This record gives sequence, C-alpha cells and structure tokens, in this order.
Amino acid sequence: MQLVINTRGAFLKKSNNCFLIKNDEKVFEVSAEKIDSILITTSATITTDAIEFAVEKNIDIIFLNHHGDPYGRVWHSKLGSTTLIRRKQLEAEKSAIGFNLAKEWIIIKTGNQIDFLKDLKKNRPDFKELLDEAIDKMENLSRSLSEMDGPLQFKRGSIMGIEGMASQTYFDAISDIMPDNWKFKGRSRDPAHDAFNCLLNYGYGVLYSQVERSCIIAGLDPYMGFLHTDNYNKKSFVFDLIEIFRIYVDRTVIGLFSKKQVSEKLFDPVPRGLYLNKEGKAILISAINEAFDKEIQYRGRNVKMRNTISLECHRIANNLIKKE
Repeated sequence: MQLVINTRGAFLKKSNNCFLIKNDEKVFEVSAEKIDSILITTSATITTDAIEFAVEKNIDIIFLNHHGDPYGRVWHSKLGSTTLIRRKQLEAEKSAIGFNLAKEWIIIKTGNQIDFLKDLKKNRPDFKELLDEAIDKMENLSRSLSEMDGPLQFKRGSIMGIEGMASQTYFDAISDIMPDNWKFKGRSRDPAHDAFNCLLNYGYGVLYSQVERSCIIAGLDPYMGFLHTDNYNKKSFVFDLIEIFRIYVDRTVIGLFSKKQVSEKLFDPVPRGLYLNKEGKAILISAINEAFDKEIQYRGRNVKMRNTISLECHRIANNLIKKE
C-alpha cells in the first residue's frame, strides 16, 4: 500500500516496526511491512529516524507539489541492478530495439484509449456515433504507426505527432460525453484550467512516482529515454514508460465523475486555473489506491494493477540484456 500524508501539519516518525502518524488530533500506526511507498503532498514533519527506517525497509518517500508533480524523493543510494542494464539501455536508443520499444509504447497507449472509449460507449448509446468516429480515427492512426519503420532519430517526431493526434481525438471525445458543467477544452497543466485536468494532472503525478520507482528497482536509468529526448534533469525514460499506464488514472478520474463524487468544493481557484485542495486530494488518492489494488490481466495472468508497472520494467530490463 501507499501511505499518504496530505494533512497540513501532520507528523511522521518511527515507532518500533511501524510508522506513527499524528494527523490533526488523530494518532495511528501502520506496519512497515504493509507499505511500499510514502507520499507526502503537503506541509508535514518527518523525523530522520523515520527516513532511515524507510530506507532500510526499501520504502521510498515521494514529495508532491500542489499540482501533483513529484519534486523530490528519498531513496537508498544503491543501484537497482547490474550496470549492464544501463549500458544496454544506452545502446538500444541507437538501434532498432529503441525504435521498436518507443513505437510499441504509443501503440499500447492508443490501444488502451480505444478500449476505454469502447467501454464508455456501452453505457452511452446517445454518443455511439461520436465515439465510433473517434475510435475509427484512432485505429487508423495506430495502424499507420504499426507500419512505420525506423530509425528512431529520424522518426521520433512522426511517432510523437501520431501520439498527439490520437490523444487530441481521445480527449475531445471524453469532453463531448461529459456533463455540460464538466466539459473541458483539451489538456491544460500548471495550472489546470478545469476540474477534469486538475484531477488528471494530480493523478499522473502519483503515477509518475510509481513508474520512477519501478524503473530504479529494475535497474533502468530514469533519465535515459528513447522517445522523449535528453534534457537537463529530465527523467526522459519515465516520461516514455508512463504512457502505457496513463489509462489507469484516466479510468479512475472518469469513474469519479460517473459516480458523481466530483464537486466544486474539491477545488480552490488560483490565478488562471484550479488547484486540487485537501479534500480533493484525499478522494482522488483513495480512488487511485483502490484501483491499483484491483487485479487485471497482464500478459496472460491476473496481477494487481500496481504490480504491472514493476513487472513491465523488469521485462524491459531482461529483454535489453537478452538482446546482447
């Protein structure tokens, strides 16, 4: 499970083999054996004993800003695995392996989006024609991507262009089926211009921390991307790999709207947009954790949704070594 600290002034310390949390007037303990990571989303106090204890137990501590973007984490200083994986990852970016992986990630992402629109269509007969049109367009884009040949250095822009057109079609369709008071105009960030993007951005921030953690454990370099180019302090590989898992957050956020759990009281206005407040964060993170604990089909077997991220990272790392 992920331990979430989202109350201003909360206090976290070590207590025997547990973490003790003081939250407003409540005090409770959580066993370290039940925790995978600690997410701190607001002003809180954490003791050095708690940090050392988390490092010993291989529990990473992630700090999110008010937009939901991770700005720091506490993690042990050891490499996740053999250096050979990182060496092969660097070599792959210049070969057909890197091109095929980059193309595969966007095909999977687009396929996930198409499947979601098909699921939404089942309970929305009034929007069948609109959703069918979006699905057809995205399937055509996916086919054109499947037929594309490398190398990556010359086709990176084309892959990103197809991904951009597919995502625009997808989000336009999502907006069209939303109630009038929750419709939105495309994606917006820092800050979000609407409630949908506000929830989505914060959810992606939580997901980002999970993907980065899984990359580190599998021995992959978070900074060495294929599709997203190198930039100072940019974790390009995390941005690459997160694409195939974004659908987890998409489904969770749409689920909150479908269940009428979203209201204006979850958001605070900021200049040019909205900010997800304490109540909004609690509802979203609770829904994400609930979704991540559900079992789904992954490569022929049932596994918890959260575990698919680490399994996919290990699969990529193992395949990079096998391609030696």
